[in-house]
Amino acid sequence: MKIYKTAVIGIGFVGTAHIEALRRLGNVEIVAICDTFGVEEKAKKLFVKKAYTDYKKMIDELDLDFVHICTPNYTHFPIAKYALEHDINVVLEKPLTLNIDEALDLTKLAKSRNLINAVNYHNRMYPATSFSKRFIESNKLGNIFLVNGVYIQDWLLYDTDYSWRLNSNESGITRAVADIGSHWIDLIEYITGLKIVEVFAEFKTVFEKRKKPRGNVESFSNKKTNNYSLINIDTEDMALVMFRFENGAIGNVTISQMSAGIKNRIDVLISGTNASLEWKLDDLSNVKIGYRDKADAIYPKDLSLMKTVKSLIDYPAGHMEGFPDAFKQNFKQIYSQPENKSYATFEDGLRQMILNQKIYDSAKEHKWIKVMKEKL
Repeated sequence: MKIYKTAVIGIGFVGTAHIEALRRLGNVEIVAICDTFGVEEKAKKLFVKKAYTDYKKMIDELDLDFVHICTPNYTHFPIAKYALEHDINVVLEKPLTLNIDEALDLTKLAKSRNLINAVNYHNRMYPATSFSKRFIESNKLGNIFLVNGVYIQDWLLYDTDYSWRLNSNESGITRAVADIGSHWIDLIEYITGLKIVEVFAEFKTVFEKRKKPRGNVESFSNKKTNNYSLINIDTEDMALVMFRFENGAIGNVTISQMSAGIKNRIDVLISGTNASLEWKLDDLSNVKIGYRDKADAIYPKDLSLMKTVKSLIDYPAGHMEGFPDAFKQNFKQIYSQPENKSYATFEDGLRQMILNQKIYDSAKEHKWIKVMKEKL
């Protein structure tokens, strides 16, 4: 069996999660990490032999099979481009890039080099969400006419909460939509098999100025300081988005990073002419099928009941497989390249960049905006 040599760039919360998940595969060696600060200490803590502050130097010196890029959005394009040009397979955190042009260039480059390319839309890889896709493909819901839900967090509730994500120069023109909303939208298009063809959006920024601590602060950190700078905010704290789908269905999602007490909630409700399907991250092992004229059905994560997604189930019924397991299952597919791939590619990442742009345009222009597919 081939042992893949992988480097991870960007060792914050998500980069560390990548390393932990990759090591669980058994056939991946984390040969190096790269970060802008504290990288030697991080390497020791994570038991990684080589540490770099320059990704180009790392790529030039090492014989790598994969790089995982977990850095701020504005760095995704140059790092991924350099890796692809050196014939290295790339796994990127979302969103794919800072804008559509960069996303299109990366997608074309990866395709021309015939390299593995993936975006970590891990919510596809819960047994329950993949089972939901197979259930809908069997036409048991009937004709889908309504899709709605939420993606809500509270980690930016106070004006003293700060992250690079708040700055459009580093994050891109949308923040809440690109950061968490794109997860929900990708999941919905994946589960239903339906493409969004038109959007209408409303954005709200609660704090037009925030207090940025002087020094490094990681996402989701609760550390407080009195040493800060006042920074103008040009990205949205929350968004309401309505959709029209290609089959005539309508839908909506509420996206917020400022809803107190809700740490990370994803809800999905898909309504059809025969039944409805409901999945919640707070109850991630179960899928609820709702009926009008008979008792609702609950499908728990159980090999005997979710046979269509048995490759995503590694533990017995009653043993939850959550966030770290979704990462593991996503990377397992990316590295093994099964015939029927479910993971998100750069093309899927490009799709989300286009949707992000159209949602932004709608919020600024206060009108419905059509979504066209970008030609590769």
